[in-house]
Amino acid sequence: MGDVAFGFQAAPASDVRKSDQALYREVMQDCALGKKLGFDAAWLLEHHFSDYYPTPSPLLFMAHIAAAFPDLSLGTSVLVLPWYHPLRLAEEIAMLNSMTRGTLHLGIGRGTAKMEYDAYNVDMNEARARFAECYGIVEKGLTGQAFTHDGRFWKIDQPIRIRPEPVDKPVRFYGAIGSPASAEVMGDLGVPPICLATFPDGLLAKILERWRARAGARAEGAILPISVKLFIADTDEEARALGRKHYPPYFELQCTHYEADANPWAGIPEYADFTRMFANLKKMTDPAELGPFMDSNLVGSVETICRRIDALVALGFNYFMVSCATPGTPLELRQQMMTRFAREVCPRYSTAMRKAAAA
Repeated sequence: MGDVAFGFQAAPASDVRKSDQALYREVMQDCALGKKLGFDAAWLLEHHFSDYYPTPSPLLFMAHIAAAFPDLSLGTSVLVLPWYHPLRLAEEIAMLNSMTRGTLHLGIGRGTAKMEYDAYNVDMNEARARFAECYGIVEKGLTGQAFTHDGRFWKIDQPIRIRPEPVDKPVRFYGAIGSPASAEVMGDLGVPPICLATFPDGLLAKILERWRARAGARAEGAILPISVKLFIADTDEEARALGRKHYPPYFELQCTHYEADANPWAGIPEYADFTRMFANLKKMTDPAELGPFMDSNLVGSVETICRRIDALVALGFNYFMVSCATPGTPLELRQQMMTRFAREVCPRYSTAMRKAAAA
């Protein structure tokens, strides 16, 4: 088994008893602990206009984190490219990369919530095309070379060069995957996929297979991240009891944010898969329905969690984005779980985490 890396999700875990500012302070406390424990990176989400992980500007938050913890690498899961002007996005990425010492792991995607698209007055039917064009402009901009562009959505007639100039520290991009078709899109772009552990293992294997087929030689040595939810305890039943307590409110927030009951993706061909994927989301608010979800993620004792990691590594994943920041989970509990996971699980897979544990 090759070396595995571990990052943690730095997300404001929504709690009606706390202000957004208090939630952001807790994220900073998680970052301080994650840095101390030896995690590779803090990964931030992008969501707008709801209580579902309200982080509307992950790059801005990353700059704040980098000022406090300069050696901590940073990631996004994900930046929703169709909502950005690509030149402004390229500038901000270039600035952040020049101001930080750690690696920037930038997950990118096309987003799922129709209410966010509507608020930004962007047509979801154009999501995939806008995503690909925006990424192409950002990629050219980050070379530091002057370029023009003549596309469907953006035109740059006069040669333009992004400032600040690039530094000798590559930005790593990853693409969010919602289906095997998305894997092929990312393979064509040469962007490694980010997957969710919630997908069935057979689907995960198919996604990686299709991505490798399209990426070709660019797949060699790629970092392949997977996002996993964590509840760790002495026994499986203790961990699953925590899941049954805290996951239903999390899925309630998802249902509201994505308007799942209204099926907002009807009539949007590019999002046909999401109509099917979200059809049973409401069921997940029932604790009795959570068994398969917890089986797919890292919920259980140390040994149970290691068996699940072994299965995901066998599929080809070599980077785990671990989330303890489930809405409503007390800061003390999630930091206890981060610590236990870092000390009892990660050293079995990661050279860097073994060194951190020894220190």
